[in-house]
Amino acid sequence: MPSPTPWFAHYEKSVPQTIQVPDKFLHDLLIDSAKRFPNNTAVRLVLKYLPAGLSISSRMNYRELDAASDRFAAALQGLGIKKGDRVGIMLNNIPQGVVSFFGILKAGATVVNINPTYPAPELKHILHDSGAVAIVMLSGLVERLDTIRNDISIKHVIVADIVDSLSWPFKSLAAKTVRASGMMKEVTYGPTVHQFDDLLAGSPSKPKAIDATPDDVVLFQYTGGTTGVPKAAMLTHRNLVANCLQMDAWFTRVEYGKEKVLMALPSFHVYGMTVGMLFGVTLGSEIVEVPDPRNTAHIIEVISKEKITLYPGVPAMYIGLINHPKAREFDLHSVKACLSGGSALPVEVAQQFEAITGGKLVEGFGMTECAPVATANPIYGEVRTGSIGLPVSNTICTIVGLEPDENGKFHELPIGEEGELVLKGPQVMKGYWQMDDETAKTIDSDGWLHTGDIAKMDNDGYFYIVDRKKDLIIASGFNIVPREVEEVLFQHPKVMEATVVGIPDPKRGETVKAYVVLKDGESCNEAEIRAFCKERIAPYKVPAIVEFRKELPKTQAGKVLRRQLVQEEKDKQAAQA
Repeated sequence: MPSPTPWFAHYEKSVPQTIQVPDKFLHDLLIDSAKRFPNNTAVRLVLKYLPAGLSISSRMNYRELDAASDRFAAALQGLGIKKGDRVGIMLNNIPQGVVSFFGILKAGATVVNINPTYPAPELKHILHDSGAVAIVMLSGLVERLDTIRNDISIKHVIVADIVDSLSWPFKSLAAKTVRASGMMKEVTYGPTVHQFDDLLAGSPSKPKAIDATPDDVVLFQYTGGTTGVPKAAMLTHRNLVANCLQMDAWFTRVEYGKEKVLMALPSFHVYGMTVGMLFGVTLGSEIVEVPDPRNTAHIIEVISKEKITLYPGVPAMYIGLINHPKAREFDLHSVKACLSGGSALPVEVAQQFEAITGGKLVEGFGMTECAPVATANPIYGEVRTGSIGLPVSNTICTIVGLEPDENGKFHELPIGEEGELVLKGPQVMKGYWQMDDETAKTIDSDGWLHTGDIAKMDNDGYFYIVDRKKDLIIASGFNIVPREVEEVLFQHPKVMEATVVGIPDPKRGETVKAYVVLKDGESCNEAEIRAFCKERIAPYKVPAIVEFRKELPKTQAGKVLRRQLVQEEKDKQAAQA
């Protein structure tokens, strides 16, 4: 009989099977680092490098960050924000976002992370659904908010801009560029609209004490936007503290107070927030922020000049780096380790990234509902091709059948069989805000979080995502896994990015369509791609159609929007009917 937890035998020697999750508040992680490393840089914003070694940047140490978040908490309380009230953060990666996040926690309120690119209808849904009473946002977004102001419960708007943390003359230099982008505009301040720095300056240095517990909800993280109406996963102090400590145990060679974390992933995304900002604070690291994760040239320069050691990201970011013409002009060997999430990491990408940087790049798996990290390949241990790795400390994963029995129970499947990946751990959310039925569908009566991903486990406890239930392509009765076809496409020397979807087909039910982005300067045709695939996969898996694009549609966090591509195809077919 195989062990129910075979993965422990493949942990790195220093990774514990279980960790102690203390009764701590999430903001205690900042307080602790401020005590240990008061003068260490906590947050550094880097906008641009100038000649003679100058840069348009700002810097805040841990003592200053802790003090600023105290003042922000006191400011919120002064505006009438109470324990449990929701406060939105709608910012790019800038220091005020970190101050706001921890200040909201210290005030006893709940953070609502919001993507700055959301148009008014999506913003309206999140603010109305969450009942947020205040929001921190860029000045360029205030007009958008004003169009829905009568339909939401926002009482206070706090305006912070990218340039506010900069000093003269760099502030005025950067302001021209930011204004031109539309992200910075004139705002009329008043009793309900406040300038961030002015609000802090007029506030007490310490917030009032609140009656709180580690199981209080501190974050509304909206999810499901690419598959349906977004719903708020409620994450607690304990959930997020646990996931930070799980990452601390997994990254076996990090050094407290010495790491530099590149915060290119947006902090409004749960992955960037936890594995970048919160894990960075846990370690007492210097968090180097860049507002635009798609500016690959800038990211490469930041890694080189700032000597970045940890670079959490999504495959699209690593793909962009390895294919950038200037990647090999810079010394990127400061990179120690990178954990990739959000979507499948092609093997070729990991290998090329490690060859360029000398650092380790491994794939993990997570979801908003588990704060988010659940599994990862060992950073310095055995990495298995195509695997999302092993369950992290304190986490149990298993594979169950896709449908429950007559009693509503899901049964565990034998090793090697494909089914739904389910998991348990201290990082699993409390539930969805005001959506008990959806919560019950996601967390079953036995406490298992259902991921919605089809997966399998091998004899050693490594897990492999087969695909999302809804992404599986069924053509002429054959099941086709998009990831398998994508892995082949990534092996083609001319291909930079690729994704595969199932589109309606009158004969096969569905057929396979590939969307391909070629590397700069390369040319290719559909016949060449199909011939390449025919040599490597079964005929029924070969893309029937190949469409070349300059770029693939992605979320702000870099995840390819497969369903958008499918809908485009359906709309095209309907127009031709």
